[in-house]
Amino acid sequence: MPSGPTRVDAVMLEARATVLASRSIKTSAKRLALDLVVACMDLTTLEGKDTPSKVRGLCARGISPAPGVPSVAAICIYPALVAVAREALEGSSVKVASVATAFPSGLSPLDVKLRETREALEAGAQEIDMVIDRAAFLAGDYGRVSGEIAAVRDACEGATLKVILEVGELGSYAAIRRACDLALEAGADFLKTSTGKLGVSSTPAVALLMCESIRDHARRTGRCVGLKLAGGIRNSKAALGYVAIVHETLGNDWLRPERFRIGASTLLDDVLMQREKERTGSYAGADYVATA
Repeated sequence: MPSGPTRVDAVMLEARATVLASRSIKTSAKRLALDLVVACMDLTTLEGKDTPSKVRGLCARGISPAPGVPSVAAICIYPALVAVAREALEGSSVKVASVATAFPSGLSPLDVKLRETREALEAGAQEIDMVIDRAAFLAGDYGRVSGEIAAVRDACEGATLKVILEVGELGSYAAIRRACDLALEAGADFLKTSTGKLGVSSTPAVALLMCESIRDHARRTGRCVGLKLAGGIRNSKAALGYVAIVHETLGNDWLRPERFRIGASTLLDDVLMQREKERTGSYAGADYVATA
């Protein structure tokens, strides 16, 4: 467990993140990078109106987004729809990822969180996206937060565990870095930025900060942990900026689905349109409208 707060130079962090995220990727390299974004995508639906038919459609799209385009890494859904996704993805390379542990608040007793995790795994989930108890973290009860992550890690029984920090609620870069270090020490397989339910989620500076925590942990322990960016990533330009940050901070070994994910619900549409433009020199049609 981290022994004390980590000092973070916010000005330097934001300046470097801005430079990295603005790097341009051209021609054939851009098309390869767009395919990488798809291959590392957790195609997500986490709405109260989600239905089995909607999830089946999402799974079909995740398996085959477009001719010549790789499958996404995973479909991310609520636990109640895991069995539907598992059946729809049978025989494909696409994983079933389930949110758990009282998503998005994290405010339930530990026994409830563990039961939800186990039930999602029994239904066929291969990856669990858990949320930390931010109230406990902000109150300084780091032992409780660490203990819950470790308990969920044990319950996962070999499944991939992504730990959602909900960075928009943590208040400072120093607090985010401390939460990263705590989750890494407690056994997270991935650090994840956000639930996607807040206005503030992934930013280039936060992504860089989390990459640095993962890099320092790997150097110290030899254990390589993944990064999942989620919340507000809606267009290819932003996604490619994050690819650049990961590449420059963690290296090529992280540019694969086993160590890098982008959680998104609308990003795929823009990536496919940008990919078509790279192939043909123009957008697919007059109806195209670039997302903000």
